[in-house]
Parts: sequence; structure tokens; C-alpha cells
Amino acid sequence: MRADVLVVGGGLGGVAAALAAARAGRSVILTEEFDWLGGQLTSQAVPPDEHSWIEQFGATASYRALRTGIRDYYRRHYPLTERSRAWTDLNPGAGWVSRVCHEPRVAVAVIEQMLAPFLGSGRLTVLQPYRPVAADTDGDRVVGVTVAHRDRDERIDLVAPYVLDATETGELLPLTGTEYVTGFESQADTGEPSAPAEAQPMNMQAVSVCFALDHVDGDHTIERPANYDFWRDYKPDFWGDRLLSWRSPHPRTLEVVERSFTPNPDDDPLAVNADQRLNPGDGNLWTFRRIAARRNFTDGAYDSDITLVNWPMIDYFEGPVIDVPNASWHLSKARELSYSVLYWMQTEAPRTDGGTGFPGLRLRGDVTGSRDGLAQAPYIRESRRIRAEYTVVEQDLSLAVRGEHGAVAYPDSIGVGMYRIDLHPSTGGDNYIDVGSCPFEIPLGALIPQRVENLLPAGKNIGTTHITNGSYRLHPVEWNVGEVAGLLADFCLARGESPRAVRGTPRLLADFQDRLSAAGVELRWPQVAGY
Repeated sequence: MRADVLVVGGGLGGVAAALAAARAGRSVILTEEFDWLGGQLTSQAVPPDEHSWIEQFGATASYRALRTGIRDYYRRHYPLTERSRAWTDLNPGAGWVSRVCHEPRVAVAVIEQMLAPFLGSGRLTVLQPYRPVAADTDGDRVVGVTVAHRDRDERIDLVAPYVLDATETGELLPLTGTEYVTGFESQADTGEPSAPAEAQPMNMQAVSVCFALDHVDGDHTIERPANYDFWRDYKPDFWGDRLLSWRSPHPRTLEVVERSFTPNPDDDPLAVNADQRLNPGDGNLWTFRRIAARRNFTDGAYDSDITLVNWPMIDYFEGPVIDVPNASWHLSKARELSYSVLYWMQTEAPRTDGGTGFPGLRLRGDVTGSRDGLAQAPYIRESRRIRAEYTVVEQDLSLAVRGEHGAVAYPDSIGVGMYRIDLHPSTGGDNYIDVGSCPFEIPLGALIPQRVENLLPAGKNIGTTHITNGSYRLHPVEWNVGEVAGLLADFCLARGESPRAVRGTPRLLADFQDRLSAAGVELRWPQVAGY
């Protein structure tokens, strides 16, 4: 199969890339290995992590359309109360982590609506469930990629002049021989204050297998996991307690704190203020990432709230899942950990009334679209990352380093983002690294490999470090990166120029930035302070 643009990976970056290229008139092939498009927002089941100004600025127009579409979908199809229906900034789950916490299948529906005109016209072809297994190269160019069906013995060779890697772990980088890095760079290489003295390529952020829960009458206890005893007794050196407990390090201070857990509090959804500047929101784990607040809906529509479990105790940091021969084993252990956390909550977790266990917790695999009850895909926080023409380092955006000067202003800015430098415990035994950040820009140089000419990263695989990936990995930034990669492929095809030439030629760069601005991509921040 042939197209103008091949996008491998249907997460948020891949969807944004395909949408941008198709809107520009290009023929596009988009592949995805899981049942749902949308990646961390859908198959990984993670509500959007966003900055404090997301309702006003700091995202692309198409990302805003996605968020607006999610709210409109609820208003059209869900039995909202009149008060919630009139809520301009409707937060369906009234979660504290995001101003638009929602059920993942709603995002799937909205993404499909956004892509529908291009599927109907034939400009876009979506191949699911397919994953990349091989690639052909000619010198510094990628000629084609072979994808294999997940469930049957079928392969397809895909050819395009521009190939975008939007996979969750940068799968095309080793397949195409594109130079890349993994894990922790050394301070000698990057100059980053939080980096170690020596590089640690196998030291990567934890992965998490999320799941959805409600709390209803009856006993919904799952079968005791085979290795439950191991996880129940497991106590990481830096954790301050057993992993399976309500106690864990506070990401910003590393002080061991105890979080509460109160299913179905009778709280007012409109009183929730999801602003990370004011409150990280994880005091009561139930409301932290709640994706359906029953009081947003008419009486009887929901028997319970639905909450999304992406909490400290499900972080799996026993080993990396990239560039290791036993990646599938580690992923299976991560799933086992998630089941063990659930079983612990159902049977042994301490309650405020002095009792133990919440047998009414019910696994909602129907919400995550999976047969086994967990999310379809693991939440991948850290990818392989290209060796780029420009690598974003901690001192470019750290609030402690930059202070009132704000993040570095890049002359080749192709977007903006904002999130604290947020690193979860890692496979090298590191605790949280959580550093204040300035609102930052995304440099085009971070999207251009040092050598390969026609492969572009379209997700978490851009030129960041282990540290700055902690800010650049979140939903709005991944979408921005993917959208720009799709627009850059179109721009280069139209002009007969390479991505490297676009960045290196002032006239071309200015024209491309004008093209981005016209498409609703914000290139600079107004005067706002970091946190």
C-alpha cells in the first residue's frame, strides 16, 4: 500500500499527524496495534494531564476541538443534569487531575468523528490492529515499513515518501536504524542539574497498567492473583512503606504521606477546581482521576462514580520494557501488580471505620474496552528518543534555573506546552523527580533526526532527555508534536524541501511557522509564570 504520508502508531500524536496531513490534502495511512485510536487517552485509559491555562490558551486549535468535542458528546448523548449540561467547562468525571476527566470511549468516538470525513473520502486509511515488524531503508531514507496483524498471520508492506513514528515506544527507530537514546543521560552529556554522573540507558520511568472501578453493593472480589503474596509484602527501599498501602512518597517533597480513599463521596462536581498550581488533587485517590461523577448525571443513571486507577501503587519499576529481551514478561508482571492492588483494596486495605477491604469495588473492563478488565495497553511514560538536531534539556525550562526569565525561547518554535518536570520512580531505583517548570516551547530541532531525512517523530520520541520528557510526554504536547509532524510532511512535499532544510533556511522556517499559525498552532506563550 502507498500513500503520501505513513503514520505508524495511532496514539494522540499519530491521530493528530494523520488529521493534519489529511486536512492538507495528502493521502495518509495510519496504523495502530490496539483496538482504540487515541493511545494514552483511550487504550491506556489515562485522563488528560494538562496545565492550568488549558481553557484559555496553550494548546493547538485541533486539540481544543478534541476537548470541545468530548464535552459536546456528553451533552448530546448522556443524561446530564440541567446544571451540569449548562456548565461551560463541563468536567464529566469531576476529577482533580484534569478539567475534562472523562470515560475513554467518549474520546474514541470523538476521534473517529474527527477522522470520519477523510475515511469517507478515501484520503485516510486506518489499519487496525497492526504493529510494525520491519523496515526498508536506502542510505539516509526510510523506503517502507512492514506491519503485521496482531491476531493473524498477515503482513502488509507500506510505502510513503514521509514516515512518521507515532508509536508509544519509538518502535521504528531500531527498525530503521535511526540513532536514538533511552533512559537517563549523564550530566557530562547534558549539563542537567538532576542528571547522574554517568549515563543509565536502562533506567526508565515506571509503566502502569491502569483500570477503571466503581463501588456498588455486593462482593465483587476478583480471584486472588497467583503472586499476590510477593506484591503484598513488597517494600521498595525509598517508598517508606509497602507498595500496597495508602502511604507513598509525595512527588514534590519525597515526604512519605498517607492518602485517603473514600469511594463515592457526596461532593459537588462543580466545586472541583482542577488546577495543578493550587492542588495536585491526589488527597482522596477516588476523586483524583475520577472519570464519571454520578452527580453530573440524572438520578439513577449511574449507580456509582467511576474512577480511573493510575495511582502510585500501580507503578511498575522492576525492569524496563524497551530494548530488553524479557519486555513481555515485565509487562505481564505490571498487569499482575495492578490485579494485586485491586485485590488488596477489595480484601485488606484499611478503611476509615477501622475495618479492612472494599469488596464493593467492581472492575469495569467495559469502560476500558478490554476482556481482562484492565486497560487495553500499558501506560508508557518514556519512549526511545531520537538523537535530534536539538535536544531539550532541563536548564531550558526548569523554574529553578530559569526563574523570572521563563523557558528558553526557540527561534524554531513549533508549539507550546506546560507541565512540571514529572518523573515517576524508575527502573534504576530512583524516587520521584518532580521539578517546577516554566511554560515552554517545542523546538523544531527536536523533531529532526541527526541523520535520517524522511522519518519524523510524532509523539514522546522527540529530542528530549529522560528529565525533560517528564514535561513533554503529556497529552497536549504529544498532540502538538504529532500535528506539526503531519504539517511538516505536507510542507516538505509541497516545497520539495527536507525537514532539515526547513529548519536551516530562515525563509522556509518563517513560511512554515506562518503555516502553523494559520492552522491554529500557538508558537509563543503570553506572560505567565511557571509552577
